[in-house]
Amino acid sequence: MPDFQNSIATSYTFKGASVLLGGAIHDLNPIEGLQIRVPLKTLNRHGLIAGATGTGKTKSLQVLLEELSLAGVPSLVMDIKGDLSGIGAPGTRNPIVTRREASIQMQWKEMGFPVEFLTISEEPGARIRSTVSEFGPVIMGKILNLNDTQEGVLGMLFKFADDHKLPLLNLEDLKSLLRYSVEDGKADIQKEYGLVSSPSVHSILRNVTALEQQGAQRLFGEPSFDVMDLCATDRYGHGMVNIIRLTDIQSKPQLFSAFMLSLLAEVFEVFPEAGDSVAPKLMIFIDEAHLLFREASKDLLNQIDIIIKLIRSKGIGIIFITQTPDDIPENILGQLGFKLQHALRAFTAKDRKAINLLADNFPETSFYDTKKLLTEMGIGEALVTVLNEKGMPTELAHTLMRPPFSRMDVLTDQEISNILGFSRLCSKYNQELDRHSAHEMLMERINEATAEKELTQTGKNSKMKRPVPPPSADVSFEKIMKSPLANTIARELTRGILGVFGISTSRRRRR
Repeated sequence: MPDFQNSIATSYTFKGASVLLGGAIHDLNPIEGLQIRVPLKTLNRHGLIAGATGTGKTKSLQVLLEELSLAGVPSLVMDIKGDLSGIGAPGTRNPIVTRREASIQMQWKEMGFPVEFLTISEEPGARIRSTVSEFGPVIMGKILNLNDTQEGVLGMLFKFADDHKLPLLNLEDLKSLLRYSVEDGKADIQKEYGLVSSPSVHSILRNVTALEQQGAQRLFGEPSFDVMDLCATDRYGHGMVNIIRLTDIQSKPQLFSAFMLSLLAEVFEVFPEAGDSVAPKLMIFIDEAHLLFREASKDLLNQIDIIIKLIRSKGIGIIFITQTPDDIPENILGQLGFKLQHALRAFTAKDRKAINLLADNFPETSFYDTKKLLTEMGIGEALVTVLNEKGMPTELAHTLMRPPFSRMDVLTDQEISNILGFSRLCSKYNQELDRHSAHEMLMERINEATAEKELTQTGKNSKMKRPVPPPSADVSFEKIMKSPLANTIARELTRGILGVFGISTSRRRRR
């Protein structure tokens, strides 16, 4: 026992600021006062919270959000199940809370935390949008699952829109540009930028329509969301907990992937380099992470992998929450320094094999039978390992998680409405703008070209149908006198006149 206590105490004591997760357990008994903590300095190395349904993942997430807020670190969390809103209201003491408070030797307090509710769907909250132009051709190409040829066409059309000052604000603008490139504007675009492949354009259009059918039109538009607005604190210095309500998104994995990739790309683009900071600038929690990866293309996965590798230099940490580590691609899983693993269920041979593999990926320990613990831990218990301030993994610790300070249930609709009524983000982002953009501008071009063509055609037709002007009197008399009919009439008149005077006009016949 002394070896265990000394080893855990040494491994989880840090020079810099840290946050509390819970207390250590040995031989199934909590060790009073032996706390398990996480250094803020290494949380930007990303992490994983995993475990079977009902083992306590959501409450562990709630605890981590609370601790970060108390440390002044803002967070952004995807609430897909709709069970995180309670963090905005104080919790209630009960016997379990009291027992854990004593075991961990912590002071439990009843408190709520500052929250903002955000949305990309029909849920109430501050709207998160970006323009198509801000996404850019590369990200849009990944979201639409385009091949290299199609990405090239899309990039060329983005260049055309940029050169000709055509704002691409929403999907209607993008569709108008695509149609224009193979119809009225085809000749002009090819003259300036090269051949536009009609089959590629039509394929892109089909993919845009498929994305629209998942409700993506709400993701594009103005005003664009400024990700720096996520980095707020309240008047007490507590970090804001920004909750994106996504309860209606589970059946729309492509939309979820599109949103997450665009958000991560925007954060990476906007946030300055942070260097070796003492705490994260922002923590991002992706719940039900399998939705992000389940139907993502290989190119999309590569893009996410690259962003996750690079974003930590901006002081941004990402925590994935899912049932099993198998839900996370291996190349991304290998980048996660913080691991909080709740119990797993072994119903099949495949499950047991996965648990054995998972146990082998934890740091070796002489204090636990890791494979056995993974299936026997109780609710609210987890295996924890983090990176210390030198970047080395800590000892594996069987941990009794501390109870949340906030409500362990959801807010009522009225409570959410009250919070939204005082939201600074709702007042800033919920007034939709409909600026003059590419759709209207291209329609104007088409109408102008059509009108000009009609005017030219009318001019040609008027020349063809112009009436011949009446001839002058002199010209008319001259023509009449030269005509055969005029000669005949004149001859007959002459004969008639000469006959009156008795002069014969008949020719004598030769005998």
